[in-house]
Amino acid sequence: MKLSKKQTRIFSTTLAAFSIFMIGSGLVLNAKNEQIVHTKYTVSVEKNKIAEAQAKTDEIKVKNIEIEINNPISVNIKDFLDDVEKLKESTIKALKLDTSLVNINQAGTYKYTITYGKKKYIGEIKVKEKELPNVTLTLKSIKLKTKESLSSNPRTFIEGEISDEVYNNLTLDISKVDTQNQGDYTYYIIYKGVTYQGKVEVRDPGPTIIAPETTTTCPDDAKLDGSTCKCNDTNKEYSKDEKKCIEKKKEEVTE
Repeated sequence: MKLSKKQTRIFSTTLAAFSIFMIGSGLVLNAKNEQIVHTKYTVSVEKNKIAEAQAKTDEIKVKNIEIEINNPISVNIKDFLDDVEKLKESTIKALKLDTSLVNINQAGTYKYTITYGKKKYIGEIKVKEKELPNVTLTLKSIKLKTKESLSSNPRTFIEGEISDEVYNNLTLDISKVDTQNQGDYTYYIIYKGVTYQGKVEVRDPGPTIIAPETTTTCPDDAKLDGSTCKCNDTNKEYSKDEKKCIEKKKEEVTE
C-alpha cells in the first residue's frame, strides 16, 4: 500500500518518538542496576571492614624478648604480648605461659609458648651475656732475672686496680716469654676483643756483691755510729766493756 506524504511524516515521527522512549527506558534501568550493584558492593566492603576490625581487636601477637644472663623471667603474661591493649581481659585471663625451656643461666636463644584454648603461639627469649664495663688497660713493663718465675695473675701486669668483673673476663697470654733465656719478650692481655701488649725483659744476673763484715755489733737499743755504738736513749751511754747501754753517771755537785 502506498502511503501519502502526510502519512509518511506521521509514521516517521511516531517511530522516532518510540525509539527515544526505549533508549531513555534502557538508561534508567541501567542506572538502577548500577545503583543496586554499587549498594551491594558498599555493604559487602563495610561488613569485611567490621570483620577485620573485630579480628584485630582480639588478635594474639607474641613478642621476641631479650634478657641478661642470670636475670629472672617475668611472670606477667602481658610482658610477652604485642598490642595487649587490644585484647579483652577475658582473653588475657585464658592465656597460659610456658617458659620451662628457657635456661637463664646460659646464654642462648630459647622458645617459649603461650596457649589459648587449642592454639599455641611460639615466641623467642634471647639470653645474652652481661654487658661488661668499658675500661682501657695500661700494662707494666716487667723485668726478670734469668730462670726467675713469671706470675700468671693478670693483675701483676696491669697498672692500677681493676674490678673482679673485669679480672674474671681477662685473657693473659705469656706463651711467648722464655724466662730461661735472656731477651726481650712480648706478652698479651685481651679484654672485650681488644688486645693489649706489654714487655718482659729477661736478663742474666750480674756478679754478687758481698758487703764487708763489720767488727762492731750493737745491741738492739743502739745503732752503729762510725765505729762505735750509740744508744737510742739519750739518758744512756754505751759501755764497751759490758757491750750494752747503761745509765749515764750523774755528775757530783760540790758546794
